[in-house]
Amino acid sequence: MKKPAYHILVCNSFRMAGDAQGACNKKGAPNLLQYIMEETSDRGLDVAVSTTGCLNVCSQGPVIVIHPNNYWYGGVETEDAIDEILDALEEGEACEKYLISE
Repeated sequence: MKKPAYHILVCNSFRMAGDAQGACNKKGAPNLLQYIMEETSDRGLDVAVSTTGCLNVCSQGPVIVIHPNNYWYGGVETEDAIDEILDALEEGEACEKYLISE
């Protein structure tokens, strides 16, 4: 398997019991997953997109993490937010507006 240039992790709030019940899930993270996959494909970005269990920053949710940059983004609730983050990624920069850690 060829390693992708980026790996986008989308918190989906799964817990040990398997229930998606946390803040990211309740704030719409599952609805953004398809958009992220389609948008990265449309932009020709070499990206793998995965959902995760709880990333333990619920107050910042929905949360996505982009590796290898180790950019942690919070409050990513809309397609517009995803667009801003992907625009910055294409420019080789972090999207400061949603950045919670790097």
